[in-house]
Amino acid sequence: MDEAKKRKLEASNGDRAQKKSKQWRVPKKGQAHNVAPSIEPGDSGIWATCEMGKEGKSSAELRDLFEEYAKKLYGGPEEQAGEEGSNEDAEADIEAEIKKEVQGMKSKRTSKEALFQSVKMDMQCVLFFKTSPPIEPVSFVHTICKDAAGGATQRARFVKRLSPMAIIGKATEDGLAKVANAVLGPVFHGDEDGLKFAIRPTRRNHNVMKRDDIIKQVARAVGRDHKVDLKAYDRMILVDVYRNIVGMSVVGSDYDDLKQYNLAEIYDPTPKFKVKTSNGAAAEEEDKYDGPPFHVAVNEAGPKDNVIPTEKSDDDKTSLDFQKAADDAHQTAL
Repeated sequence: MDEAKKRKLEASNGDRAQKKSKQWRVPKKGQAHNVAPSIEPGDSGIWATCEMGKEGKSSAELRDLFEEYAKKLYGGPEEQAGEEGSNEDAEADIEAEIKKEVQGMKSKRTSKEALFQSVKMDMQCVLFFKTSPPIEPVSFVHTICKDAAGGATQRARFVKRLSPMAIIGKATEDGLAKVANAVLGPVFHGDEDGLKFAIRPTRRNHNVMKRDDIIKQVARAVGRDHKVDLKAYDRMILVDVYRNIVGMSVVGSDYDDLKQYNLAEIYDPTPKFKVKTSNGAAAEEEDKYDGPPFHVAVNEAGPKDNVIPTEKSDDDKTSLDFQKAADDAHQTAL
C-alpha cells in the first residue's frame, strides 16, 4: 500500500514539474514575443549620456521630454481627436463613449512608442532612442538645447549630452562610406561652396576602425570645395561608433555655443576661474573647458561628462593633432 501511494505521489510531482516547464517555454526562433528593439543599419536616433546609476530615471525623463517636444513641433493624433464628440447629445451611449476613449488611449500609446523606442545598452551611462518620422534627430535635439539655453525649465535632471544621429550603418569602411555619402551629400555637395567644417568622432567599445582613419575617410567624403576649420566652422560633423554600428550627423555652427548639446552644461555651466597676470595687477576670466582638446582622444571625458565609460584602443592613448590630420586628409582628397 505504501509503495502504491509513493508511486502516485511521484507521478503527481512529475506532472506539476511538467506544467511548470511549459509555463516558461522559450519562444521558437522567428516567433515574435516581446522582441526588444535594437539598433540596425538604416535607423536614426539620439544617443544620450547620463549620470552613473541613473539610467532608468534618465530614460523615463528623456521619453517625457521627447514626447513633449514631438507634440510641440509636430502635433499628435490625440490633438486632432481632442475636440471630437464635444457637441454630442447628452443621451449618447455610455458604452460607446468608453470604447472610444479606450481606443484613443491605445492609439496614443502606439504613436508614442513608434516615434521613440528606447534601446537597452549594455554599458553604463549611455542611452539610445530610435526615432521614426516625422522626428528629424538633428533639428529636434537642436531645438531642445536652444530652448534650454533660452531658459526653459530643466526637465531631465540626470541627462548630460545628446548626440543626434541622422543615419546609422555598419561600422566598417564600406558602411562608413555609405553613411557619409547619405549624410554629407545634401550638405556639402549642393549649392553651397567654401563651407568650413570640423569632424568630431566618438568611439565606444570599438577598436576596428582607427580614429585617424575615420577622420580621413569623412574628410574625403566632404570633397574638395570646402575647408577644414576646427574653431570657426560652419558645419560640425559628428561621428559616433558603438561596437559594430556607426552613426553620423551634421550640426550647425552653434554646436559649441550650446555646450556640445550637453544639457547639464547648459543648465549648470562649469565655473570660470581667474587667471592672474605676471604683475598681479589684472585678472582675466577664462573658460575652464571649451570643447574636447584636439590634441587628445575626442572621446575622453570632459566636465560633467566624466562618468561615461569608453573603451580606448592603443591609438586612443596617443596624442593626435586633429587639425593636421584633417588637413592632410583633405589635401589627399584634392
